[in-house]
Amino acid sequence: MFEAESHGILVRVAAHFLDDESSPDDNRYIWAYRVEITNQSDREVQLCTRHWEIIDATGRREEVDGRGVVGKEPTIGPGQMFEYASGCPLPTPTGFMGGHYGMVGADGESFDIAIPTFSLDSPHADTLRH
Repeated sequence: MFEAESHGILVRVAAHFLDDESSPDDNRYIWAYRVEITNQSDREVQLCTRHWEIIDATGRREEVDGRGVVGKEPTIGPGQMFEYASGCPLPTPTGFMGGHYGMVGADGESFDIAIPTFSLDSPHADTLRH
């Protein structure tokens, strides 16, 4: 599991390769990942935006920006956790993802929290480590 903490918010990510949904002969590799966001601060926060940077094994970079995550903009109180699952396709057997979430505190302050950079490794190539 990969993790990063910023502004009292802990983000943990675990990814696994989906062999059944991938097709190496067609350069299609699929991963699922699970994210846990734990509010360790003493204030309520809301996740409003996401920014992902996805890098495949050739160095091609894709940036993804949007509102919330999986159609939600969750409010996370002190000591609470929000968890969701999603997926990522790549044309290569390895890569990396990372980025940040845009948050708003109960006081109206906007700030970003880090999403840890994590590796996307499949059994179809040598493992890359970041």
